[in-house]
Amino acid sequence: MVGPVFFRTGPILYTIFFDFERGSTMLNKKSVDDINVKGKKVLVRCDFNVPLIDGKITDENRLIAALPTIQKLVKDGGKVILCSHLGKPKGEPKPELSLAPVAARLTDLLGQEVKFAKDDNVVGDNAKAAVAAMKEGDVILIENTRYRVEETKNTDNFSEELASLCDVFVNDAFGTAHRAHCSNVGVTKYVDTSVVGYLMQKEIDFLGNAVNNPERPFVAILGGSKVSSKISVIENLLDKVDTLIIGGGMAYTFMKALGEEVGKSLLEEDYLDYAKNMIDKAKEKGVNLLIPIDTVVGKDFAADTEFKTVGRGEIEADWEGMDIGEKTQKLYADAVKDAKTVVWNGPMGVFEFPNFAHGTNAVAKALSEINATTIIGGGDSAAAVNQLGYGDKMTHISTGGGASLEFLEGKELPGVVAANDK
Repeated sequence: MVGPVFFRTGPILYTIFFDFERGSTMLNKKSVDDINVKGKKVLVRCDFNVPLIDGKITDENRLIAALPTIQKLVKDGGKVILCSHLGKPKGEPKPELSLAPVAARLTDLLGQEVKFAKDDNVVGDNAKAAVAAMKEGDVILIENTRYRVEETKNTDNFSEELASLCDVFVNDAFGTAHRAHCSNVGVTKYVDTSVVGYLMQKEIDFLGNAVNNPERPFVAILGGSKVSSKISVIENLLDKVDTLIIGGGMAYTFMKALGEEVGKSLLEEDYLDYAKNMIDKAKEKGVNLLIPIDTVVGKDFAADTEFKTVGRGEIEADWEGMDIGEKTQKLYADAVKDAKTVVWNGPMGVFEFPNFAHGTNAVAKALSEINATTIIGGGDSAAAVNQLGYGDKMTHISTGGGASLEFLEGKELPGVVAANDK
């Protein structure tokens, strides 16, 4: 029997789906609840890749999301060493990509000092001295892991240096879980105890249950620009969903595969056969595959371009699709009304242009009004939901764009696989 268990850690309420017959979370990875860190040095890989303007953090959601794990480890008497990447310094120390502003803001959010171990070598003399001086419950943040060129290459030397700082490793950075880097995978080779944090556990439990054990009807909504970027996602979900909704630029490849005119719309000629095969596969499996029945088209790809709405197959040669039309908005809203699980990845149109954000807005509104588990799969769809003001109406918004996409493809994530099994 599977059911939800609710618990609160710090300011965030978590829902973990628990398999009562097996007696373990479906992830089957050890978490911070399974270890004793009192007096131990704990290296925590977080995702502090936050937007900075003139040294000021403009969106601190990722910092807030990391707090429950940090607070748990502090409360348990660990010596907490935080690490993360920020931007793409490409192996060079770049002052504008230093994590110093993150340490300052975390100090405010945690209500205790987060000492910044400034060290261009990341694990140099200053970082080592800061760690050596730690007392139970202390928190420090080391410098941007991508200051070291070895980080993204997952080389042993830097992995071993990071491991030398700690007794225990905690991975709480879902956003990089699909990449094997020194600070999330390599380090586990040199540390006996490697577990996941609350944020990582929450991500995998939500996405895992949604895809592998959904409450039905199960609806997936896929948008974004290209079919090619979501081939594996479509194939994987067609084996699992009851309804698959297609929107965004990728919809025009499906339209063209059905012999419809798409004008200047985004089109991947090389994937027409693939799109047709997916349409046929959906029919074979009894999956309700929906593509737009009307389209908002523009003269040019610009926010202030002339636009109008046309019906299915009526896109003229010198116009391009920019959003789903009102009839499609209603069709998609009706398709999710009775759903019990919905996963959404990718906007319905060019939502960064106000005139072409209506389709994405309509889908977000529809999801906010249904009685279902609604999971937003990171990236642009997560940004859209938050910008449109529906974030607090969704069950879960993933913190990882690429990671959530690869999870939906059915791939194993290196950052998760590297953690100790229960």
